[in-house]
Amino acid sequence: MPCSSPPLFCDAHLAHRIERAEIDLISAVNHAARERRPGGFLTTVAGGVASFAADGSPYNKVTGLGFDGVPDPDELGLIEQAFAAHGAATQVELAHLADPQVGEMLTTRGYRLESFENILGRSVVGTDAPTSAELDIRSSPDDEFEQWLAVMADSAAHPDTEGVAWHEEFPRAIYEEAMRDGASSSIRRYAALRHGVLAGGAQLRVVDGIAQFAGAATAPAHRRNGIQNALLSTRLADAAAEGCDLAVIVTQPGSKSHQNAQRREFHLLYTRAILVKSPAAA
Repeated sequence: MPCSSPPLFCDAHLAHRIERAEIDLISAVNHAARERRPGGFLTTVAGGVASFAADGSPYNKVTGLGFDGVPDPDELGLIEQAFAAHGAATQVELAHLADPQVGEMLTTRGYRLESFENILGRSVVGTDAPTSAELDIRSSPDDEFEQWLAVMADSAAHPDTEGVAWHEEFPRAIYEEAMRDGASSSIRRYAALRHGVLAGGAQLRVVDGIAQFAGAATAPAHRRNGIQNALLSTRLADAAAEGCDLAVIVTQPGSKSHQNAQRREFHLLYTRAILVKSPAAA
């Protein structure tokens, strides 16, 4: 079990550091997606990034704004038109610790508040990998990818129903393509076996001392058996071994994932508002 990890105080400096890691993740996946399916775009904007990875992709978004100046209106207009040219809305994920002028600008440009997501974090200290006679948590090799992906996709098709509903839902084919893009962009895969059966999986990405917990899922038949907790513990132990000082995870407010993370001493650092402008308004 981990040593007690005191709650972190999150100021704008720490939020900016986490947002930079998110920019790095989105950029890496975008590059992987465009290598497999040319036609998207990746544009820097006021210290953030605008990404269109592929039609319907969860990586189609603008992130990281509000920590390095306010976007130029003309520059933002070109980005909105670029999304609209693909028939896509412009979705901005804006940290509540960002410059308030960005939120004002987006509101005047016709963006609509759609949802929120929580960024939780904790220090990576004194963490041990779990031991269990029932569960085996390990890295998932390339030759297991299709089986791992099937478990992750099946799990996503039966989402957590606690808390605020996730603001995005994707067809299975889109979800699988996004996971393939992630697999090509230094996101590590973990497998959870319960009594020898592949029952769940998770992802981890390490950048600049931050361990990004990029998603985890448990097959419905194996839920409530400690798999998520074991996946969290293993990834924390790996992050500690690599010298990370911070672990972060994104959840929906009030969700089971939020509860599981909080039990492992992740604490709410800040919230992102999801602001959307329809292509017709671009």
